[in-house]
Amino acid sequence: MNDLKVVIDAGHGGEDLGSSGNGIIEKDLTLAISEYMYDLLKDKGVNVKMTRTTDETVSPTERVNRILGAFGNNKDVIVVSNHINAGGGDGAEVVYALRNNNELANLILDELEKSGQNIRKAYQRRLPSDTSKDYYFIHRDTGVTEPVLIEYGFLDSTGDDVNQLKNDYKKYAEAVVNAILEYKNIAVPGTSDYYIVKSGDSLWSIAKKYGITVNELKNANNLTTNTLSIGQRLKIHVKSSTDTDQKHYINYTVKSGDSLYSIAQKNNLTVQELKNYNNLTSDVLQIGQTIRIPIVANEQLPTDNYIDYIVKSGDSLYSIGKKYGFTVQELIDYNNLDNTVLSIGQVIKIPKSSSNLEQVNYITYTVKPNDSLYSIGKQYGVSAQQLKDYNNLSSNLLDIGQTLKIPISATNSQNNYIEYNVKSGDNLYTIGRRYGYTAQELMNYNNLKSNLLSIGQTIKIPLSK
Repeated sequence: MNDLKVVIDAGHGGEDLGSSGNGIIEKDLTLAISEYMYDLLKDKGVNVKMTRTTDETVSPTERVNRILGAFGNNKDVIVVSNHINAGGGDGAEVVYALRNNNELANLILDELEKSGQNIRKAYQRRLPSDTSKDYYFIHRDTGVTEPVLIEYGFLDSTGDDVNQLKNDYKKYAEAVVNAILEYKNIAVPGTSDYYIVKSGDSLWSIAKKYGITVNELKNANNLTTNTLSIGQRLKIHVKSSTDTDQKHYINYTVKSGDSLYSIAQKNNLTVQELKNYNNLTSDVLQIGQTIRIPIVANEQLPTDNYIDYIVKSGDSLYSIGKKYGFTVQELIDYNNLDNTVLSIGQVIKIPKSSSNLEQVNYITYTVKPNDSLYSIGKQYGVSAQQLKDYNNLSSNLLDIGQTLKIPISATNSQNNYIEYNVKSGDNLYTIGRRYGYTAQELMNYNNLKSNLLSIGQTIKIPLSK
């Protein structure tokens, strides 16, 4: 169940027939549309209620009371009032409230057009006696909710509306549901939906939200880089239960010494994310218990330095390593594995090649309050000018949080090592490859009893072997 709340209002009813003609009675068709729409939204896990479920007369006051009583007077509640037009025109219209913008209304028209219906316009209508108010009570008296009044077509149309209203009303209900879900960025399994990029989004965070990989997201949108723009529209193919690659997790068997924290840390998750994914109500684990690890979590941050390999029946670290030119130990180190046991469906990262792992001849330093090029240079035995040149700086001004590169050869060598701060996505294998060491050598040098690392942890890198 998601947080979306929708009230469906089947227009007219009982003694109020609405418009009629060409074998269509408005009150009956709006109820049929509303019932089908209700079922669709329920299937999507949406909180949904109807103002009427039978052929009853509902006064405007009672209709408003039912709308506001469904989920309260809340601006996050969407109200869909279903109607059939008359007057000889052709096509669908959407009327939205003066307090709202036209985004939802236009999305509904777009989806109706995709479903085969002609569209007219999305608009607001003002009360002639007081133009500061909405014309229709469904907009005017429904508090701060977001109501849209949909006219699906003209029952007295000289065009094709009459046959479409009789034969395609379910398609139009589906179109409205899809528009609402797109408006609220809620995925529809088995369909292609769209996500609007917001501030702070990344390909990785969006992929994680929808249970897909970054590469799947990039391929679906023909993206060649990881750069996104606020307001950009991304196509999301959300996998249904019939998709062959529906499994987005690996099974992990709890071992002695494991905790939710250690498992979450190893897989770049929080403890709460792991508990939510497994519906756990306690932090207590039992040896032999199976924990599901979302595959997207193993992807960490987008990178081009490895490929994902999904373990198949008969695979072993030896056979996988042989196929890609790596030793078993290298794969263990690169993936932070505790042993050589693999599970079918498990994802193993395979480095593309050692040449892709950049050899780094510097350490990074994050500027803190009161830092200057002079004080930083003095700390590491270099001049302010050397730091400027090495970092291509045009002035001596620094920003708090700015990252500076400090040449390794210039660092204070009295301790014979440099300190490296672990970042998201790091492991002993990648750090070692960058500086010319094996994971085991770094473990030995730092007296580590495990190859698990924490973000922000300091690792000592020997200046020479």
